[in-house]
Amino acid sequence: MTKRDPEALLPLTPAMFHVLVALADGEIHGYAIMKDVEQLTGGAVRLSTGTLYGIIKRLLDDGLIRESPVTSKDDERRRSYALTAFGRDVARAEAARLEHTLALARKKALFRHS
Repeated sequence: MTKRDPEALLPLTPAMFHVLVALADGEIHGYAIMKDVEQLTGGAVRLSTGTLYGIIKRLLDDGLIRESPVTSKDDERRRSYALTAFGRDVARAEAARLEHTLALARKKALFRHS
């Protein structure tokens, strides 16, 4: 099996990147992802349920996240998600891409004090 290149999926949409970042500390369910993204962005990004589950579907299809098995009868409707190793690699590659882009921008007059 050939190893997939994380950079082949870049650039990610900001919302997709935020979802991957929300999953970086471990497995969580959809509502917790929405709340974590909102908190991490200081409320600047608020994902609707439809947007979140569209992103989750794409991330599952691309192999960036996995759905965790339901562990109890109480959680039958609540699905939890976790990063795959490839998903973590893609998130890191996107973070590096964003850092590089910002470093280039900082070299320009936009960031120089006048």
